[in-house]
Amino acid sequence: MAEKADHGRYLAIYLNDHLAGAALGVELARRLRSSNSGDAEFGAPLTRICGEIEEDRETLIRLTDRIGIKRDQIKPALAKVAERLGRLKPNGHLRTYSPLSRVLELEVLASGIGGKMQLWNALEESFGDSLDGFDFHALAERADRQGQVVEDLHLAAVKRTLPQRS
Repeated sequence: MAEKADHGRYLAIYLNDHLAGAALGVELARRLRSSNSGDAEFGAPLTRICGEIEEDRETLIRLTDRIGIKRDQIKPALAKVAERLGRLKPNGHLRTYSPLSRVLELEVLASGIGGKMQLWNALEESFGDSLDGFDFHALAERADRQGQVVEDLHLAAVKRTLPQRS
């Protein structure tokens, strides 16, 4: 079992890893929002989800500041680079946004939202109600709702993009 002194170190690593994930999530959500802004089915929900993901990242930053965790500047920067490199994958279109891009990006976003929900649940287990201004249970519930919306959008994107059974 880890010494209590290690708990703070592990918490710092954990939160910095999630800050990196949040940086990637914000970049991806912004890309999805921008690429789908004119689409009647995807535009409004992705705009709303993007705003919430940005707020969640700010909440995580506020939390690290509140509990005195030094933020790693390298991990989030690397996550942003990774998101941009992910755009280089073949998507069936040479220079434009592809419907397949939407499917794959929604899958990655769903995965990130699932990880964020686990973060909030872990922090609720660790801190309970001891940190004023942080309702981890409500944040986890919001992540769950975000995940449901993204899953619905993903299935709609699949219907538009991939062959459907008859």
